[in-house]
Amino acid sequence: MSADPRLDRLFEPLRIGPLTLPNRIVMAPMSRYFCPDGRPHAAVANYYGRRAAAGVGLILTEGTYVPHPSAAAYAGVPWLDEDAAAGWAAVVDAVHAAGGRVFPQLWHTGSFRRAGLPPDPAVPGFGPSATGGPLSGSGETVRAMTDGEIADVVDAFARAAALARRLGFDGVEIHGAHGYLIDAFLWAATNRRTDRRGGDLRGRTRFACDLVRAIRAATDPDFPVSFRFSQWKQQDYRARIADTPAELAEVLEPLTEAGVTLLHCSTRRLWEPAFPGHGDATLAGWARRISGLPTIAVGGAGLDRAGLNDAAPASLDPVLEPLARGEFDLLAVGRALLADPLWVRKLRDPTLGPPAAYDRTMLDTLE
Repeated sequence: MSADPRLDRLFEPLRIGPLTLPNRIVMAPMSRYFCPDGRPHAAVANYYGRRAAAGVGLILTEGTYVPHPSAAAYAGVPWLDEDAAAGWAAVVDAVHAAGGRVFPQLWHTGSFRRAGLPPDPAVPGFGPSATGGPLSGSGETVRAMTDGEIADVVDAFARAAALARRLGFDGVEIHGAHGYLIDAFLWAATNRRTDRRGGDLRGRTRFACDLVRAIRAATDPDFPVSFRFSQWKQQDYRARIADTPAELAEVLEPLTEAGVTLLHCSTRRLWEPAFPGHGDATLAGWARRISGLPTIAVGGAGLDRAGLNDAAPASLDPVLEPLARGEFDLLAVGRALLADPLWVRKLRDPTLGPPAAYDRTMLDTLE
């Protein structure tokens, strides 16, 4: 039971394939850039273990680079490869010891990469098509991927997922949102290919489906695979992949058929209607209705001023209506959990005091 009975559903267990989550609160992926050598260290395991011990049901790690030299765009981000395996095994052990579940988020930054960056300075940023200016995450011109490069990146995702399964992770999440490589294939403005991976929405979804199928083949039929998607991009907050529920179905139906088991629906304000003129359903609500899959809702939960930066923790009142309508199965919380590892425990027991307030200096500490 929670301190507010309207939130009780968040503390019910949820089964996703063979995996049972102890509750429906998820720690959203948040990059912190604290792994200078690309390997998680003891403080990283402690960071995630503390949140699991305080009641987070599922932890989605910060974005982790898949083992391909083009994946990296930022320093201090961990890789998911053999060199980092021992560090990630410690993270898994810490979360499991605290009673939580954990997925790594598999990430390729696409056009946000610039030539000159490690691990191979000669490798430039690339995407589905040659783009530049505001459509390029780095602001530099990027080149179109060849078929061979696409195959190599697909293989890198599959190898990362297979390693995650071997290390004991409970599933994986594919980062298909926010303008990064996979999302660039989904977005018409950045995917101008004329081959089978371009054209209409189903064609633009084919790269993502190839990744899912490769991960499924490299793991097993029941291994949970979450797919995070968004309408908005870092390059353009007003961007949209789909303007109607029917168009969203053109993306989500192929992903479901390919083997996704969980949809992570990233919006800036999760409670807002996804398609004005098509009712009050949120993005997570439409995704659930279209796919039949469980959904994670994320975007501003636990923050004041509709989830703007440097906001103070607030109530979950905006979440209550879509929660009551059953529009999502899991609620992802980001900055509120960054600010206060005990956020979930305090949500259940207000005698522990109010959660700590979030501000950007939280990014300067692992705790």
